Amino acid sequence: MLERIHSTEDLKKMDVEQMEVLCRELRKFLLRSVSKTGGHLASNLGVVELTVALEYCFSPPEDKIVWDVGHQAYIHKMLTGRKDQFSTLRQLDGLSGFPKPEESECDAFAAGHSSTSISAALGIAKARDLQGKKNHVIAVIGDGSMTGGLAYEALNNAGRENTNLIVVLNDNQMSIDTNVGAISKHLNSLRTSNRYQTFKDNFKQFRDMVPVLGKPAYSVLEKVRDSAKLILLEGAVFEGMGFKYIGPVDGHDLPELIELFQNVKKMHGPLMIHVKTEKGRGYRYAEERPWDYHGVSAFDLRTGEAISKSSKPSWSSVFGSKMVEIGRKNKKVVGITAAMAGGTGFEKFQKEFPKRFFDVAIAEQHAVTFAAGLASQGMVPVFAVYSSFLQRAYDQIIHDVCMENLHVVFAIDRAGIVGNDGETHQGVFDIAYLRDIPNMTILSPKNKWELEKMLAYAVNVCTGPVAVRYPRGTASEFGGSLGAPLEEGKAEWIKKGRKIAILAEGHMTDAAAEAVRLLEEKGLEPALVNLRFLRPLDEETLLDVARDYEMIFTVEDHLRKGGMGSAVLEFYSDHGLCPSVTNLAFPDKYLEQGTQAQLFARYGLDGEGICRKILEKLGENYGG
Repeated sequence: MLERIHSTEDLKKMDVEQMEVLCRELRKFLLRSVSKTGGHLASNLGVVELTVALEYCFSPPEDKIVWDVGHQAYIHKMLTGRKDQFSTLRQLDGLSGFPKPEESECDAFAAGHSSTSISAALGIAKARDLQGKKNHVIAVIGDGSMTGGLAYEALNNAGRENTNLIVVLNDNQMSIDTNVGAISKHLNSLRTSNRYQTFKDNFKQFRDMVPVLGKPAYSVLEKVRDSAKLILLEGAVFEGMGFKYIGPVDGHDLPELIELFQNVKKMHGPLMIHVKTEKGRGYRYAEERPWDYHGVSAFDLRTGEAISKSSKPSWSSVFGSKMVEIGRKNKKVVGITAAMAGGTGFEKFQKEFPKRFFDVAIAEQHAVTFAAGLASQGMVPVFAVYSSFLQRAYDQIIHDVCMENLHVVFAIDRAGIVGNDGETHQGVFDIAYLRDIPNMTILSPKNKWELEKMLAYAVNVCTGPVAVRYPRGTASEFGGSLGAPLEEGKAEWIKKGRKIAILAEGHMTDAAAEAVRLLEEKGLEPALVNLRFLRPLDEETLLDVARDYEMIFTVEDHLRKGGMGSAVLEFYSDHGLCPSVTNLAFPDKYLEQGTQAQLFARYGLDGEGICRKILEKLGENYGG
């Protein structure tokens, strides 16, 4: 069946039995493909029937399907002409792991972050209305994404606008980690209670028995029904916001889904369709441990085990272990995560100090202000968050933490290039969006031991807001565990030299050291400085570098504009100095997917690339 599918028009030629065969083939294809390339597996296994039903009943690209986050859109991509490209999924210059309009007109809206679909879909629906069109607009959002406040802002607006909009709540009881909070509990009550359904059936039978009562009596009965619905569904939050609520329905019953979607196409106003699915469905290991198969690297289909797994600890793991050690000594330390305890390595702290750990769900804005409240009462909150997700809480960082000069520690994981997730996840903006905020301190470690020192410093020495940024992947061991002691606002001289000085940020010290080695082979003697503190900068060291070296190169895992190199240039300008400074960083663009190594090489930020760029700047006739 899958071989017949080149577009959704091919899908519409099938009957239900053929589509059920297709669903089984899609799961097998998905497993074979993702086991080789890696990707978001469990979420896609859970939406096979749902996606087939949507694509059969609606007609993209005319009908607009907006996928929240987008990591569950693989089946959508297969059904819209891209299955033959799946060997390139999330690879350099290959198929994106997220919806991407420039990749296909069937991708209605770009995604990558949580809780955005209803807002975007409402905007698309209102544009449709203004343009006099009649197409359908559907937002597909998971229950994990429904813990984000933006979803409720959109629901509130959509209920008031009362336009035709279909919201499909894909309820698999998971985000990346297990869902938490009152919204999750409310959805669970909707899943498990059949009281309203029973009442509705009885009400219909009673209504049909008394047609002679006329319209006034019928109107009263309708109000009784609606009131009972609110009571029996514990508030029916969606109905209260102006949506017609339908569900829960079985998200793996393809005939039922098709019948449902065919019917709702005829309905008007905002609709909430609550579909219950099973994350990881069809693959035993993913069904048993869906959180482990949310995002996977290449793995053995037979065993479910990763094909290549480093025996060395990741940066996240180093963070998690050190926080347990810090937490044992400092009882004021509390941990905060936004549904990412496992991804950030914070689950170790969670297990040891459950009363001092808070998972606030996918709600980064709340997490930051919640941390500010804790800090205002003398606690020391540590918020572990991916760099690209912290962007969502920028106002709270400025207004609620830094303006109050509160001691909140931001452990910024996945800072810099993250690789295969591509544009939406690259953490290459955080230096720029943090370094201009008064009272903020920013640190960046060169290796795992320096990360441990910086965490201890951030928690036990700092008194105001402080951010420690570190990358994805295996923690660097460059330089060993010794190094210079960590002193407030002080850089570390790795090597003195002549004429050329390289100022490196964090783990880029490793690549810069390789460039130094290659330059030394050509008779040059570059100096190397590990800046450590990105705010405040080590002014004494920068002045020494400007005095003693003819050419300065900055190297960072960040965009060139607004990053560490920009801060260095601002410092020299403020001091009336005009040394030769060249900033080596990523260009002013959204950076594509690919492995971290591939992207560093492509943009000349590995050891060889740094060496080459320095030689180009020096010119062929530069004297050693």
